[in-house]
Amino acid sequence: MFHAFDTEPAERPLDRAQWMATLARAPLDMLEPALGAHAQRAPHWLRPPETGLVMVQGRAGGTGERFNVGEVTVTRCALRLGDVSDAVGVAYVLGRSHRHAQLAAVADALLQDPAQQATLNTQLLVPVRRHLALQRAKRHARAQSSKVEFFTVAREAGGADEEEGDE
Repeated sequence: MFHAFDTEPAERPLDRAQWMATLARAPLDMLEPALGAHAQRAPHWLRPPETGLVMVQGRAGGTGERFNVGEVTVTRCALRLGDVSDAVGVAYVLGRSHRHAQLAAVADALLQDPAQQATLNTQLLVPVRRHLALQRAKRHARAQSSKVEFFTVAREAGGADEEEGDE
């Protein structure tokens, strides 16, 4: 089982929605070498990379009414690899990197081919998931180092007032 703060993700195969989310967050320098020659080939564009804005919504407390947080820049594309696979590769990535969107879409198209799925899972998805889990763990550790226990602070403050009131 993979938990948010594990540094070793389970190496089980992902479904398409999971691998697309992983590819969207993957560092560009991990995508390029893992895709090898496929990264250098010219794809057949169904939708060339384009950058736009997407409204992000949130919920108060995670369960309340939706509200607009703001806009984020997203780059998307769709392609077909032609002679390698008839599958359509699609990618949506945060930011303006057309190359990141293209590589994520190439990987998506290749991962739809069962013959290449196991190799790409081992060479690309597992290392990216490990990297992302390590980054999450580092962010969590940084946040924990600045965590304040308000219950303890309130109890200490309350204890001093009670002693003064007893006199």
